[in-house]
Amino acid sequence: MKVVILQPSYIPWRGYFHLIQKADIFVFYDCVQYDDRGWRNRNKIKTAQGAQWMTVPVNSKGCQTSGTAIKDIPVVWDSDWAEKHRRTIALSYAKAPFFHHYREFISEIYSRRDEKLSNLTCEAAELIARELGITHTSFMRSSQLPAEGLKTDRLLSILRFLGATHYITGPSAQSYMDLDKFKTYGVTVEYMQYNYPKYPQLHGAFDPQVSVLDLLMNTGTEAGKYIWGDL
Repeated sequence: MKVVILQPSYIPWRGYFHLIQKADIFVFYDCVQYDDRGWRNRNKIKTAQGAQWMTVPVNSKGCQTSGTAIKDIPVVWDSDWAEKHRRTIALSYAKAPFFHHYREFISEIYSRRDEKLSNLTCEAAELIARELGITHTSFMRSSQLPAEGLKTDRLLSILRFLGATHYITGPSAQSYMDLDKFKTYGVTVEYMQYNYPKYPQLHGAFDPQVSVLDLLMNTGTEAGKYIWGDL
């Protein structure tokens, strides 16, 4: 049983979906503390003016000191930021080969009015995964599972509950994971290597760090080939 445990992110890059594609179960790690400097509520797309951040406004005041979990961060709806994001995507990718193919799909994502950030980001990630042709992966949220302890112990409590035999994670995890504990419970560990080919992009030099929406708009149903291979 291959399991990935990863914090939910806003319309993430293609490496995020590679992890989803490799997993039997993908767990959105929404029970850990929110980080207002990460990718939880923002990501980048390419525009005619260069890479541009799109940020979901949230009420995260005091979250670093209070330890507020990702699942508890509310979206701020004082303005129609969702429509602004949708228009920015439309303007930036109007000339992309597959813009019209995904127009209604994008509208579906931005028609949501979620109270909590994690509901928006988790549901959007699931929708995008299905658009990429990932149908075998089951999705769960750590807040709905028995997640106990800290760091490695918390991860292992989830993995043991799910009956995982193989855990897949990003390369940065090597700096803090206690591999001996994984061995004790018979769970092997795989660190991802993100070596992806370039694909046709609009708006100048290739940028590998933008949202997966860029890949979809430019390569359509071939997008998966630029993530997990078979080019």
